[in-house]
Amino acid sequence: MKFPELALARAMTHLNLGAVLALLIWLATLPLPGHAHGVSVGDLELDHPYAVPSIVGEPHGKAYLRGITNAGAHTERLLGASTPVAAKVELHSLKADAHGLIDTRIDAIDLPAKTVTRLRHTGDYQLTLMGLNAPLKDGDRFDLTLNFEHAGSHTVKVWVQTPRDAASAHSHHAVKEKP
Repeated sequence: MKFPELALARAMTHLNLGAVLALLIWLATLPLPGHAHGVSVGDLELDHPYAVPSIVGEPHGKAYLRGITNAGAHTERLLGASTPVAAKVELHSLKADAHGLIDTRIDAIDLPAKTVTRLRHTGDYQLTLMGLNAPLKDGDRFDLTLNFEHAGSHTVKVWVQTPRDAASAHSHHAVKEKP
């Protein structure tokens, strides 16, 4: 390689490295909605919607949120939900008694003002996906529309994942169901 060609090659390399560095810095400043995994809806923050993989042959699955934060001054209510991956979604409450957990279908979940309500696989509430179209597998993603009394309907992206404490994720099989 001759001297002018070498100088040009070095200049282009420095230019490319500078351009790449500038591009990386610019990309780092952009919001990444796919990684945020939560949605703000007025006074509500819908944090980390997720589902656990369903058991093969099981006709229903479970969906959750790490929490719903109600930063507002008034109680909100989650009235229901729907998803294209199941025939219907039911709201369920899990309560402990002397014989274990009782799984009860409920009409709504109260979201008190200035409070975080947890809808976790280890918590008091869950969204039961009745009549799954196909089993839920690790890595799947699907839409879930949540219907609120005052905030209206809002769709979130649910990620199917095995929780860190996987033993409790399927504890609903030892749960007595109550209509």
